[in-house]
Amino acid sequence: MSKICVIGTGYVGLVTGTCFADLGNEVHCLDIDHQRIEKLKQGIMPIYEPGLEQLVSQNVKAGRLIFTTNYEEALESAEFAFIAVGTPSGVDGEADLQYVRAAAEKIADLVDHPIIVVNKSTVPVGTGDWVADIIRKRRAGKPLDFDVVSNPEFLREGSAINDFMYPDRIVLGSVNREAASKVAQLYLSLRCPIMITDLRTAEMIKYASNAFLATKISFINEMANICEELGADVRQVAQGMGMDKRIGHAFLDAGLGWGGSCFPKDVKALAHMAVLHGTSPQLLQAVMDINRNQRRRVVLRLRKALGSLDEKVIGVLGLSFKPNTDDIREAPALEVIHLLQVEGAIVKAYDPQAMEAARTMLPKVHLCSNPYEVADGADALVLATEWNEFKQLDFERIAGLMRNKLIMDGRNLWDPERLRQYGFTYYGIGRPSLNGSDQSGCP
Repeated sequence: MSKICVIGTGYVGLVTGTCFADLGNEVHCLDIDHQRIEKLKQGIMPIYEPGLEQLVSQNVKAGRLIFTTNYEEALESAEFAFIAVGTPSGVDGEADLQYVRAAAEKIADLVDHPIIVVNKSTVPVGTGDWVADIIRKRRAGKPLDFDVVSNPEFLREGSAINDFMYPDRIVLGSVNREAASKVAQLYLSLRCPIMITDLRTAEMIKYASNAFLATKISFINEMANICEELGADVRQVAQGMGMDKRIGHAFLDAGLGWGGSCFPKDVKALAHMAVLHGTSPQLLQAVMDINRNQRRRVVLRLRKALGSLDEKVIGVLGLSFKPNTDDIREAPALEVIHLLQVEGAIVKAYDPQAMEAARTMLPKVHLCSNPYEVADGADALVLATEWNEFKQLDFERIAGLMRNKLIMDGRNLWDPERLRQYGFTYYGIGRPSLNGSDQSGCP
């Protein structure tokens, strides 16, 4: 058993700390937000993640998981300090490292024993060296025995616990291989591949991985746009592509594009680093441009189908950026809603988990209690997030509720033929149109 301090109780910090505790370690999850820590002590989760609440409860009761705002308590005799704070995007897409700096300074000021500092936050290449310099400079008069290890996270919101417990790989980077090996010991029971590199390579692996996944999504969305023009079905195109082992099926689902707290921030940050160091990230720029255009195409299609969006009632199903999370950061639905409102549309919306966050972010949207309330009186219905509860809706009932029976399936979730039997005009993403003579559905 090791004593671990996890600095930050955001998504990554909370999942990481809880899972390490479940593996038998003593974990202190530290945050300067007193209200957040008090709620966690009461068992109130700041995020929705399937299975997390139960796992937190089990480990708190077992005494392995402690929530605190006290740096001294959390760092006392800790063998590892995981920095898992937020690194939001700056004005030009650069990562904001103020919270990483604050954590490093606290470690330098308070720790008086050997410790391994682990960067778990997604940070720009070179941050490990920067953190080490901060600690050395603050301890110039009294050197501290420490090492810095990069341990990028690869947790997917909605399946983060499974991703932690059954990872594809663990990536560790350090100038001291022995320090990286000590961090590797924390993961040995997971029986997964462990890759040890230098600091900067480990940091780059995280950015390159997310950028590649975002690229796959943008690629299939560009193919979808071409399919619409040529009368092909992108779902079958993706299926045929995915059978090639060199390509695979993952992340080839055409739709409204990628969002969330990772892909947008990380692709921007990588592009910013590239420009800063004199390279031209043309592919990354195209990936971001295609993603933005996916949301605009939906609005263009709705405008063409309805003639005008002014005073039209548009229902939106799903607000979180993906199913099984309440995270609406950079969610495609938010940009679609903004574009609709700019054109004068009245927007109604529902999401199984993201309603609380939406009340603050979307004050002018009529938030509903279920999908049928969204459909009532709507001129069009847009599927933005493919939650399970949307898969088997009563479309006969919905047909009777809507003013105009128009459906924009932004995730290709529903059967077009079945919907047309109920009198709906159906549009998907990258699927051939059978609605009269319109082949593209878009100007």
